[in-house]
Amino acid sequence: MATAAEYGHNSWELSVQVDQREGDEGMKFKLRVKGDLHVGGLMLKLVEKIKAPQDWSDHAIWWEKRSCWLLKTHWTLDKYGVQADADLRYTPQHKPLCIQLPNMKTIRLPVSFSCVVFKAVAEICKALNIRRSEELSLLKLPDDQKKKKKKDKGPESVFDEILNMDMHLMAYWLCVFLFFNFSVEFRLCILTEMLLCRWLDSSRSLMEQGIQENDRLLLRFKYHCFFDLNPKYDAVRITQLYEQARWAILLEEIDCTEEEMLMFASLQYHICKLTLSTEPLTNSNEPEIDEVEAALSNLESTLEGRNADKILDKLYSASFNCLFISLLYRPKRLTLKPYKEYWFVFRDTTISYYKNKESANKEPIEQLHLRGCEVIPDVNVTEKKFGLKLLMPAADGMNEVYIRCDNETQYAKWKAACILASKGKTMAYSSYRTEVKNIQSFLQMKSLAPPPGQAAPDVESMEMKAECFVSPRYARKYKTKQLTTRILEALHNISQLSLMEAKMRFIQAWQSLPEFGIKYYIVRFRGSKKDELLGISYNRLIRIDMSTGLLVTTWRFSNIKQWNVNWEIKQVTIEFDQSVSIAFSCQSCDCKVVHEYIGGYIFLSTRSKDQNETLDEELFHKLTGGQD
Repeated sequence: MATAAEYGHNSWELSVQVDQREGDEGMKFKLRVKGDLHVGGLMLKLVEKIKAPQDWSDHAIWWEKRSCWLLKTHWTLDKYGVQADADLRYTPQHKPLCIQLPNMKTIRLPVSFSCVVFKAVAEICKALNIRRSEELSLLKLPDDQKKKKKKDKGPESVFDEILNMDMHLMAYWLCVFLFFNFSVEFRLCILTEMLLCRWLDSSRSLMEQGIQENDRLLLRFKYHCFFDLNPKYDAVRITQLYEQARWAILLEEIDCTEEEMLMFASLQYHICKLTLSTEPLTNSNEPEIDEVEAALSNLESTLEGRNADKILDKLYSASFNCLFISLLYRPKRLTLKPYKEYWFVFRDTTISYYKNKESANKEPIEQLHLRGCEVIPDVNVTEKKFGLKLLMPAADGMNEVYIRCDNETQYAKWKAACILASKGKTMAYSSYRTEVKNIQSFLQMKSLAPPPGQAAPDVESMEMKAECFVSPRYARKYKTKQLTTRILEALHNISQLSLMEAKMRFIQAWQSLPEFGIKYYIVRFRGSKKDELLGISYNRLIRIDMSTGLLVTTWRFSNIKQWNVNWEIKQVTIEFDQSVSIAFSCQSCDCKVVHEYIGGYIFLSTRSKDQNETLDEELFHKLTGGQD
């Protein structure tokens, strides 16, 4: 019974539902309160009324109607706007969540439903021993894929459901890869199930976004900018990244050539064999860092910011002065021109080209400054095609330059030089030789021809279905025996790789694909009357004509001065260097999604190895948060 004092001026009854431990029945209480009562005082009143000996430290107040947590315990009920009609819940902040990992396995973990998703993902990754949690996020399943859950579901039934989920997934993918007479519509249905999931808002909590206890979410790498990937510390991270890359290839989320598909297939087969073998998963077989390379790297760090290029150029001169290659220059116009030979000189971070070798002492036809450029491979080893596409920064976006090399050696040297030059480094840096070797090794891995004198592969020795390692499109193209032969032929180039090396090679090959990491959204640019595609990559925005699929222009994140969102009209405005400005409205998603992608990638670009593992969460929310 309430006392007479409790019925004083402006007091009223407040209903609060109390959730106890998992499996225990909840209780409902009515408390006589005033508007000046702070939330902490309300929680104290509740605990005193419950009179149950248990730890309530993880409990907090949840307001269902407003879909918000009352976490500021010093705020009063009046300040929060809580009145007599409010139904509140005193509930645990940590609840069990079913999380499907990139390898399609589902685990059940207690996760904070009250902190923002950015923090919740960090908790999950810490439990799974995955570094760099800022690269991952959580996805909702499509609405029609959600399973309705009963409120009284106990933990045993949840575990049964998890087992059923994984069994259904195994059966599902077995059907996908063992039967290949699928229509285009069915393949699109598969892609719809896997791709039309929705990223959760990183700046809001799980409960605020409608996620309930024991719901199922997908944990995936959202930002394709994998920092400091180290086999010594990142075994789980690399494995899950490999699995996400593998499914992206198999489901054709990203386009690749037949040659590349067979290379990916051979790596998968090799990884499967090593995984099933009894070889212990240790790092003992991983090569140690060469002491000379390490010393040179330290020298580079010491010279940073002190005219390092000039000092190192005195130690080692590494300019290309005698290479003939072909080049097609295509600034903005999407017209094709034939390749034409010029004499090229690559010095420092600049390419100069001349009409011929004799005119190399005169003024060049043009100089290309590579700092800040994007280097995209255009290679087909089987057809002896070794090309590079350079996206060069320009005032109104980026221009395109095409370079075609004569052979693998020339290509490896030029690509390595271009990659370093894009970062403002010259070929005098010690990493140049390593980069050349890595590129040559990658080209060898893509070569499908067996070495001279090697016997034809024994197709009967393949212990797994070849169709499981390629996308349905290529599985339909070849008979099983033909596909097995081609995979085994490609296997000879990677058969000596350790398990972790093979996974790293797969990830690196995935990253080298032209469309790697690009997310596409339908937008309408200011002043335009038609919809267009906006591609968002880890370092640039790409404007694409929807009718032709051709690139219109590209803008780099490094050139962004500022951006903002008009939340009323849902329009994103971005200002770049040299007084370039664009604005667009999002047609296929909320502009908050695009805003978070742009801000997220800019945030990730601020990371450095000198930093400790603590992230500037405040900066992340400043760059990615909405109007709240």
